[in-house]
Amino acid sequence: MLQVLFHCYFIYLFKTVLFMNLYVSNLSFHTTDAELNKMFSAFGAVSSAKVITDRETGRSRGFGFVEMDSDSDAQKAMKGLNNTEVEGRAMSVTVAREKTPRSNNKRW
Repeated sequence: MLQVLFHCYFIYLFKTVLFMNLYVSNLSFHTTDAELNKMFSAFGAVSSAKVITDRETGRSRGFGFVEMDSDSDAQKAMKGLNNTEVEGRAMSVTVAREKTPRSNNKRW
């Protein structure tokens, strides 16, 4: 039991201390993963950058997530890129929140 608790705590620390996940909204619908990565790489090492796309059409949904290796680099990126205009749209950069669990109520 103690080993399981330690393992869970280690994963929690690893995700919250070593990496910072950022939520980027109001992106141009033409922004790609590579372009998002390039924008944030100017502020530090980027672990991943993903523009979220519609399942059926493959078209961008106008937001994405960037995971940065360092909390301080992520803070610099937030300050430097928040409200920056890209392709005519002022993107917003904030700390991503944990996904809230959905109820099992099926609408269909």
